[in-house]
Amino acid sequence: MLSASAEVIAARTTLMAQGLTDPKGQDMVELSLMSSEKAEAMAASAGALATNAGAMGERLGQVALDEGSRAMQAAMEMAQARSPVEAAQAQFRYAMGWWGRATSQTLTLNRELAKAQLEAIAPIHKTATANAKRLRKS
Repeated sequence: MLSASAEVIAARTTLMAQGLTDPKGQDMVELSLMSSEKAEAMAASAGALATNAGAMGERLGQVALDEGSRAMQAAMEMAQARSPVEAAQAQFRYAMGWWGRATSQTLTLNRELAKAQLEAIAPIHKTATANAKRLRKS
């Protein structure tokens, strides 16, 4: 994408420079695409981010509710323990379970963030590479 962007910038800069010497020969279609294509790609990118953020937020909200329920269950087990050892065991079970769930959630969130990043950059990449290909033929 970076290479394609550099090609597009160079080609369009050349077109604009040529337009300074020959205003009637200016490629107005290409110049108008500079704004509209960026706006379309950025809107698609923002849409992808919003969709992914919504899905992550929903999942994380459910995770928080589930964890609250588990914490309440662990607190009840500790309160109902018949000895300090049973209370400590209940606390240990909760802590170890929490550690595993937290690790799993971190890995899941990392995957979701990487997916969101890929989906957000895709429309920008598509536009940049398509522009570079089209301008090479010009």
